[in-house]
Amino acid sequence: MLLLLQARGGLTAEEIARELEISVRTVHRDVEALSAAGIPIYAERGPAGGIRLVEGYRTRLTGMTAEEAEALFLSGLPGPAAELGLGTVVAAAQLKVLASLPAELRSRASRLVERFHLDASTWFHASEPVPHLGTISESVWEARRLEISYRREDGSVTRVLEPLGVVLKAGVWYLVARSDDQLRTYRVSRVLEARALDEGFARPEGFDLGAWWAESSAAYEREAPRLEAVVRLRNDALGRLAEAVGSRAVREAERVGSPDAEGRETLRINVEWPDEATGRFVAVASDVEVLEPARLRDEMLAVARAAVDRYSRP
Repeated sequence: MLLLLQARGGLTAEEIARELEISVRTVHRDVEALSAAGIPIYAERGPAGGIRLVEGYRTRLTGMTAEEAEALFLSGLPGPAAELGLGTVVAAAQLKVLASLPAELRSRASRLVERFHLDASTWFHASEPVPHLGTISESVWEARRLEISYRREDGSVTRVLEPLGVVLKAGVWYLVARSDDQLRTYRVSRVLEARALDEGFARPEGFDLGAWWAESSAAYEREAPRLEAVVRLRNDALGRLAEAVGSRAVREAERVGSPDAEGRETLRINVEWPDEATGRFVAVASDVEVLEPARLRDEMLAVARAAVDRYSRP
């Protein structure tokens, strides 16, 4: 309760009860107990009232559990922090927290850093240059309009945006911004130029970046173009199929009928990005037979014939 009040300034008993999942009666009882223990906490009545701490009071960093200390040090990603210009800040903050911990927790936190490491990027994915991330993040923080030149497939465009947040997804930075009263997502590595403007803007009331990103990501995955294919393969080839079309596609595939005389199963599977389906299935053609659609079979056959023709030459 003290940490909540310290972080938010003041809360009603109902808000505290909801946040801590306790009853309002328990909140009032705990306030009385804290006050009796010498904590400068008080309650104000009326529409603008609530429970508050005396201005300037700060509780010390105490009561941290071993799991909390470990999680804190596991959460510091040096690469992304450095890209945001916060690498030294994160290191300094961790050092200060480490110094304030009891000896046992300090030992556990240090051991965690020695034995666990988080790498947010994917395999074979070089870090994208994001030279304008600092300007973008500062505009987000200061709620200043931002002018960017952005690279698209058909050339570059210039936009004036109201930047609302930055998101790191699988090692790639994205900017969430409002443009023409619509929320849009921009890949930061495609920003060619960025200039912070002097003009501020009002953030949308109640905007929750995490919730919006989760909803937007789910909608993107739902609306991504897909190709339905029927394939036949042995169980021991499921791993290779998952590498080609994605583990989720294989996990959500529908089994059709019973295995044939050779023990092969037939699956109805949805593959994202139809334009890439031919190459993906050609890569596993020795283990996976495509039955439908006929167009995909024809395209695979054309690729196979071209390969045979090329490699049959002296």
